[in-house]
Amino acid sequence: MHQKLFLEEDWSYLLSFLPARSELERSAAEFGAIRRIREIASASSLLRLMMAYGFCGMSLRRTAAWAAEAGIANISDVSLLDRFRNGAEWLGHLLAIKLADQAALAIHIPSKLKVRLIDASSITRVGGRGTDWRLHMTMSLASLKIDDVAITDVHGGERLSRFTFHPQEIVLADTGYAHRAGLESVVGDGADFLVRLNWSNLPLITLDGQPVDLLAYCRSVEGTVPAEFTVRVRDSNMEPVRLLIVLKTKAAAEESRQRKEKERGKKGTVDLRTLEATEYVILLTSASADTLTLEQAFELYRFRWQIELAFKRLKSIIDLDQMPAKNAALAKVILFAKLLGALLVDDYTERYVSFSPWGYPIVIDVPTSVSLAHY
Repeated sequence: MHQKLFLEEDWSYLLSFLPARSELERSAAEFGAIRRIREIASASSLLRLMMAYGFCGMSLRRTAAWAAEAGIANISDVSLLDRFRNGAEWLGHLLAIKLADQAALAIHIPSKLKVRLIDASSITRVGGRGTDWRLHMTMSLASLKIDDVAITDVHGGERLSRFTFHPQEIVLADTGYAHRAGLESVVGDGADFLVRLNWSNLPLITLDGQPVDLLAYCRSVEGTVPAEFTVRVRDSNMEPVRLLIVLKTKAAAEESRQRKEKERGKKGTVDLRTLEATEYVILLTSASADTLTLEQAFELYRFRWQIELAFKRLKSIIDLDQMPAKNAALAKVILFAKLLGALLVDDYTERYVSFSPWGYPIVIDVPTSVSLAHY
């Protein structure tokens, strides 16, 4: 169903998935989204217009015309621009409430492991080049539900400390998040991490304080049997962590090497050690062997692609990567509205819509054999 139909035919029902109207009015006033009752008579009407602009992709002029046609408000596009700028933080507040509801639901979904995926994706305004904004996101693997988001400008890097994690959770992330401060923040929250390493991004030391030559450790791995080593993160007070290494199959290693060779063609050079490291999968985890066995760790990491798939679906289904706004506040309105709209539609369809990346529960049953087909 087209997004616009939800706003035209089922708006009252969609509102039932949000805080009560009295709470909408209170929070809109608190965040300064509504300062005077003029032209737009209520918080729910303002939210409806923001969703038309952000979620449905209408221009400001088309939103104003649609508002008049639907009997919602008689307002100019210039006035809408001011209202939307003032309402961006309020819309983010409503999204945060909805995400908190989703996270609370995920807690009660039975699973063998409580795993949260984390990743970020670049967003470029239409006609622009490079990254203008960055969407950071965490997602429950047990339910495939997005449970937290953050939006930053191009300077907002990938870091685990951007989010709060909980005891008994395992945070699953790629090499971009393998930094000492972020790993410490996860452990400080009482959670565990499982991150992928490259050969140089995180200095490690042995238990007696000697530098770890990661490639030497890799070369000591025999065949395709995974190996485990106990190490420490240099300059950190964390307890010892587990370094897990497995040699890829020849086919998987060759595919990785070819990707690096292409990068060398673009950048002009690639360190030979980088090419050698492509032959291995290297993971680091703070989880004990009782919580996560060596074999399970490698199998679990294969599920990281789920959050990448979520980003692809968001970009293809609700055009998350199409950012017409140049103004930062309007960009936030569009991003917040798209994410909130997706969550509301998910509730509307009882979480079984096939296009939703968080709309269907899965049971995590980590096998005991290691396959490298998806690394």
